[in-house]
Amino acid sequence: MTAKRIALVLALVSGIVTLLSCSLGPSAPTMGSPAFYWQGAREVYKAGDYMKTLQNLDNLLATDNEFTPRALPWALVLKSGIAEGYINTADNYAIGVHTTRDPSAFRRQVSDNRNAASQLALQFAEDFGKLDKVKGDTITLEFAYPKGNAAPVAQFTKVATGIVLTPTETETAQQRAVERGVLLATCRAAGATNDTAKTEDMLKTGVATVPRATFMTAMAYSLFHFSQLYAKDKLDEPQKMDALMDRAQAALTGLPETKDIKDLKADMQAAIKKAKK
Repeated sequence: MTAKRIALVLALVSGIVTLLSCSLGPSAPTMGSPAFYWQGAREVYKAGDYMKTLQNLDNLLATDNEFTPRALPWALVLKSGIAEGYINTADNYAIGVHTTRDPSAFRRQVSDNRNAASQLALQFAEDFGKLDKVKGDTITLEFAYPKGNAAPVAQFTKVATGIVLTPTETETAQQRAVERGVLLATCRAAGATNDTAKTEDMLKTGVATVPRATFMTAMAYSLFHFSQLYAKDKLDEPQKMDALMDRAQAALTGLPETKDIKDLKADMQAAIKKAKK
């Protein structure tokens, strides 16, 4: 082969390699790396799988890395919202226990959902303790507006009156409750309690920055709400109730005395008095 032909072959090979490199685009994150879990969280969240999203975020939060300030607020919102969905489900079944023909099945739903909520509530409280790693006067919410709507779950109207749901209805109700819980938790974190339109507008680009005080108020609300899961007429674990209540009160320390905070503090004091009776 002549030198001219060798040069031509080498040029062709080089061109093919360049084309292949361009077509493949950026290399995928290394498996097990923070970037890998961040990408995974975004993909499964888009598909509406909040539990798998949390798995990826928890893997991210297992170490301190460049994604921690972005992942932690998202994990807190998701855990608080999913737990709320379980609590809402349990509360409706607890009402239905008194009128249903199958109280044992309803009690099982109450127990299962409260235990699931408890597990997430304790994880939430632990993650909340890491929030001091996110510095600054603002918190970034870096996730898309969640799916679902804020309307009460339709199937729970049946549950509260003692009607037994079909397996399909039960699964749908649970999913809707979780979606609603996440949506409402997102609204609170964004400083737009129950205002889904405002929250959707804030998250239209997938990123919203909120004052730290606003986010802390939302977290305090969740801590207080979860503390009531351990009341005498529910899981009856006073030590956990007190621990979460203490964290809720501490979260409000130093924050501006807004109407929301005044109302929350009043609710806390009422709950504390009730627990002492």
